[in-house]
Amino acid sequence: MLQPPRLIRWILLVSLYLLVAMGTLRALIFWVFAANGTRFTEVWDAFLLGLRFDLRVVATLALFVLALGSWRVLSPFRSERLARIWVGFWAAAVAGLGFVYTADFLHFRYLNQRLNATVLGFLEDAGISFGMAWQSYPLVRLTLLVLLNTALGAWVARRTLRGVAEKTEPTGRWRRAGWWTASTVACVISLYGMLGQYPLRWSDAFDLRSDFSANLALNPVQSFLSSLSFRGSKFEIEKVRQHYARMAAYLGVAQPDAERLNFDRIVEAKPRRTPPNVVLVICESFSAYKSSMWGNPLDTTPFFNELCAQGIFFDNCFTPHFGTARGIWSTVTGIPDVEPVKTASRNPTLVDQHSLIEEFKGYEKYYFLGGSSSWANIRGLLSNNIKGLRLHEEGSYRSPRVDVWGISDKNLFLEANEILKAEKQPFFAVIQTAGNHRPYTIAEEDLVEFKRQDVPLETLRKNGFESVEEFNAFRYTDYSFRKFIEAARSADYFDNTLFVFIGDHGIGGNAGESFPEAWTQQGLTAFHVPLLFYAPKLLPAQRISSVASMVDLMPTLAPLAGVAHRNRTLGRDLLKQQTRDGGRSNVAFVIDHNNKTVGAIADGHYLYRRVGEEEVQCVWADFRRAQPAIDNPPSKGDQAALIEAFFETSRYLLFNNRKPTLAP
Repeated sequence: MLQPPRLIRWILLVSLYLLVAMGTLRALIFWVFAANGTRFTEVWDAFLLGLRFDLRVVATLALFVLALGSWRVLSPFRSERLARIWVGFWAAAVAGLGFVYTADFLHFRYLNQRLNATVLGFLEDAGISFGMAWQSYPLVRLTLLVLLNTALGAWVARRTLRGVAEKTEPTGRWRRAGWWTASTVACVISLYGMLGQYPLRWSDAFDLRSDFSANLALNPVQSFLSSLSFRGSKFEIEKVRQHYARMAAYLGVAQPDAERLNFDRIVEAKPRRTPPNVVLVICESFSAYKSSMWGNPLDTTPFFNELCAQGIFFDNCFTPHFGTARGIWSTVTGIPDVEPVKTASRNPTLVDQHSLIEEFKGYEKYYFLGGSSSWANIRGLLSNNIKGLRLHEEGSYRSPRVDVWGISDKNLFLEANEILKAEKQPFFAVIQTAGNHRPYTIAEEDLVEFKRQDVPLETLRKNGFESVEEFNAFRYTDYSFRKFIEAARSADYFDNTLFVFIGDHGIGGNAGESFPEAWTQQGLTAFHVPLLFYAPKLLPAQRISSVASMVDLMPTLAPLAGVAHRNRTLGRDLLKQQTRDGGRSNVAFVIDHNNKTVGAIADGHYLYRRVGEEEVQCVWADFRRAQPAIDNPPSKGDQAALIEAFFETSRYLLFNNRKPTLAP
């Protein structure tokens, strides 16, 4: 019988242990995160592809041990001291994998996305990030599990080393050379991942039939390392010029200039007799498909649903990206945050931005959030670009702090209302909520009036929720809206105030049968949010299903308030477009930093491509009506051009949206 050399046997045994451990963790992810009713037979191809991703990680470790351990002076069989060093290496590898998988599991539970390089942004606010994790997850027990697994891995490495040490080495130089060659080739093939021209890539996972299958297949080490290359702040001026004519026409630039790349639009507006106040509410994780406005059977937001019936409600609105910091950025600046890893707010070269909020001359400016604005350098973005801003954050309130995100949303609204009703000048106030976010804290003082509901987990998952805590936090958000509007209605400022509500982003998940498959399979649930303009005394009620984007919010709000302004954002007036063409020409640009795609939602379709690849995919994405039998999407060339036009222009505007030196 052909016996391999002892080192190869040892590497093979430890590698098998690692593969089994990774496969078990993938099964755990399936068990915890799979949509209700999903069977293993539906995702077995994800497990097979995942095994190939796992082999790449294991082969990297195996090749390292094979290369160094084959030297006689470094062989683990040479001395007890070297044996301990090599066992320590495997133990360190197991510990590292344990840490990465734990972080991946928490990241997936938090954001419905596998671990990727965007997590580095959380290190910018390590204290807040750790506080949220400490309050949301059993970190002590998870750490103990990682240590236990490390001890088990060390025991396996030590036990198998002792076992193979008792075996005899094969004789014959050519036989030994054959084993070393075969082992090296096997490792290289495993690293390459495919028998073909191109190696296995992270993007191959997204050739599977669903977003969940793709995320299930990914190995967090591979996902993280591959996404590190998706970074760097830059734009290509020639590409911007190439698409300038299209973008200038879309945005309505009166004096297009491809050489100067002029994107400025001077927008006239009929002033209102009494300048209206503005209250802009940026709602944490306000997923459209989880709310009442689209018929979720759990009826989580009945009060907000009533508001939508009384205001101008855009039910087909998308954020350009996922993440609160990016959502704040796009709302304030009107430009998608296309920074690949760190958010734009954390980039000191981008801190100088023109905001349409500044165009509200003579208005007092307020920003209310329950926690600290130092998170993600939001303070720098706001204070540097909104002159005279009165920033209220933790330490500014009477109410007690309830968790890492500061005071409760209800108290945030009520304390903001007390300040606003005392204001004698017109005001523009932003209120940023945080309660619909892990650790999903509901203040004890509110549990007398707000009643938690217990719903079977199967029912929750069927309707978009992963836990009863998340479900009740979503309901508590609606409760907080109600308490705020009830308090505001009794204040003098209410009748002359434009209230605007928008989600900072959605949460990926199964949108069910109420939406096209693209909502679930391409992850559009992470971007689809409500957009409501509510002012019963000032605005007629209407529900509009034309495509809308977060970047359109301020260009729509300013004319409603009668504010003339200079607009150099990527957004435009949604109501004006509704009058012109029924909103049929509207485009919502979307960049998925997790899946590394850029795309656009337009004319009933979602067009997207992977970063670094040219092929454009086109899927039906209009939830208002069924996909027509004969579909006529734009040509492939036009699809690619549309995506590139928005992507390249966004990158350019991040660096070229500085505050004007003179008022218009």
